[in-house]
Amino acid sequence: MSTADLDAPAENRTDFKIEVLVVPVSDVDKARAFYADILGWRVDADVSAGTDFRLVHVTPPGSPCSVMFGTGLTQAAPGSAQSTHLVVSDIEAACAELVRRGIQISEVYHCSTGFACRFPFPREWSVGAAPDRRSYGSFASFEDPDGNLWILQEVTSRLPGRVDPTMTTYGSVSDLAQAMKRAETAHGEHEKRTGQPDAEWADWYASYMIAEQSGAPLPR
Repeated sequence: MSTADLDAPAENRTDFKIEVLVVPVSDVDKARAFYADILGWRVDADVSAGTDFRLVHVTPPGSPCSVMFGTGLTQAAPGSAQSTHLVVSDIEAACAELVRRGIQISEVYHCSTGFACRFPFPREWSVGAAPDRRSYGSFASFEDPDGNLWILQEVTSRLPGRVDPTMTTYGSVSDLAQAMKRAETAHGEHEKRTGQPDAEWADWYASYMIAEQSGAPLPR
């Protein structure tokens, strides 16, 4: 393979999308009850072939990536899936929902320096959301019945290049509503700076929300 092949234009590259993760569990029925009945994740499939194979396919709300668990899917030890991230737009609201569902979840925390504290070892964090609720900076965690560790991460504004601005979407009504609230707050600051009402507020909101998702400079 030549360097020219590696530097091919983006439009000529093949997309490699992560769409399914396999989580190792010891009791399939218990895991299904946790992910589907307690967490409320959508069950897309539950199929089996004899006693040696069963596949349960579930999808978290608003997620383009699904989760599979079952029998005969992996040789990984139950509970060995550690630090799989679930991105949310409002970590406090997400934690409150999980608590209502009966999930034992950690307190919200942030890293005083860097982002390493989100991982199990070492787990040294500061209590509370990140200062100024900076995107990517606030975390919480919970485990499934086998000890597979899930980490919530609050993301409101994407790093550049992570989202195609021509394909901006929101995974749920809640995510869209939170984005609109952030745009409303930012627009209020915009009007303070200009000293006058902005009749084109809808266009400003749209520009702000698309820029926030795609990592482009935010309008002021």
